[in-house]
Amino acid sequence: AGMNGTAIENFVCVIFNVSFMNCTWHAGRTATEDTQYFLYWRPSKKEDITECQHYIKDNCGRHTGCQFQNVTIENKNAYFLVNGSRNGQNIQELFLTNNISDYIIVEKLTPPLNITVNCTEASHRCSIWWQPPHTSHVKKRSCFKYEIVIENK
Repeated sequence: AGMNGTAIENFVCVIFNVSFMNCTWHAGRTATEDTQYFLYWRPSKKEDITECQHYIKDNCGRHTGCQFQNVTIENKNAYFLVNGSRNGQNIQELFLTNNISDYIIVEKLTPPLNITVNCTEASHRCSIWWQPPHTSHVKKRSCFKYEIVIENK
């Protein structure tokens, strides 16, 4: 339902600093400047649907994103709905069900924590230890792969 070409495009969410999430999108191909979008989301089937409280706006004042705080995604699934109106008429709705491993939600990880380096001159060896970064949803240490770059100074 709704006017053709008014549904949003290129919807993506980025989780950062463990509990903050920014979702952004582009206005539909036929959306005019008076088209307004509204984002609703539900972190899991057990939780209530909530509307965005902090919209990101473009130069026309249209909602083209949302900033969320205190985000937790316990079971890997999240549900999104974007709807809106133009000239009092409904636009095409976009409903997305996301598995956290899909492309809709990505997470920018913090660096590893408590990095410790112990080098001995006699053996010309160093040992390095760290703890995995905090994350919004990954609980297994085996999910992480690390790369160490050593520079002589």
